[in-house]
Amino acid sequence: MTAHSLIDDIRAAAPNLRGRLLENQSLADLTWFRVGGPAQVLFSPADEEDLATFLAALEPSVPVTVIGLGSNLIVRDGGIPGVTIRLGGKAFGSVEIDGEMIRAGTAVPDMRLAKTAAEAGLDGLAFFRGIPGSVGGALRMNAGAHGGETTDVLVEARGIDRKGEVHSFTHAEMGFRYRHSSAPENVIFTSATFRGRPGDREEIEAEMERVTAAREAAQPIRERTGGSTFKNPEGGKAWQLIDAAGCRGLVRGGAQVSEMHCNFLINRGGATAADIEGLGEEVRRRVRETSGVELHWEIKRIGVETA
Repeated sequence: MTAHSLIDDIRAAAPNLRGRLLENQSLADLTWFRVGGPAQVLFSPADEEDLATFLAALEPSVPVTVIGLGSNLIVRDGGIPGVTIRLGGKAFGSVEIDGEMIRAGTAVPDMRLAKTAAEAGLDGLAFFRGIPGSVGGALRMNAGAHGGETTDVLVEARGIDRKGEVHSFTHAEMGFRYRHSSAPENVIFTSATFRGRPGDREEIEAEMERVTAAREAAQPIRERTGGSTFKNPEGGKAWQLIDAAGCRGLVRGGAQVSEMHCNFLINRGGATAADIEGLGEEVRRRVRETSGVELHWEIKRIGVETA
């Protein structure tokens, strides 16, 4: 099925869609690595109701991929078949405070969530300042940093399944564990409710400044990178294993293992997605040979590989 015919079918099945539909849309500019092929169809829904209408009308056989800020993501060079959904705008990008509760759309950057909580004098969410992603990604992978994790503060998440039906998930139903949630894969999260605790605004903001300073001192945040590449193995640190395997500064095409923090891969300029993913696989191979430890990707890799 061509991109054009897929869009035609979608518009025929859901003529009242209010969101934006684009065909053969480049995704490279939507990822922090600035690499990757196009989306066959890219859909940006107007709001939750628009998303539900779209999913209910979409042919079940059409694959659906969701992307957020693109920070922890490699889109492969062959692009993404089917429909790619990217949430944004006021409908998915608002944050509301109600007492100790914070409700945020899943397009809200984690850093903004931390800032809003701090301004309201709510403690417990400052760790989100150190996560370069959005609330949706935090829900899906139990994102964490600087001693805190999403599981520590989440009350409830809301999402829509492939049938266009809205579901709410309690903390227990999210099934959180290290960098993982067992919530159904076919659910697209639209919002989440977190609980903070009363605190001193100045102290919370000072903590966030410490988080920011620590990131800037230790991580290549000014580079085109995807954040932490591999999950820490149980009882260890991925970067230490990578360093011990002699991978610091290792280069493949336009991609490099960061000299500053070797659990980060960077696009030095002109890298392809294949360069970056291939470099990651070479790091995994060398770590396996030198330490016997199997590193697991933390960065999500999606799309079609090119020959």
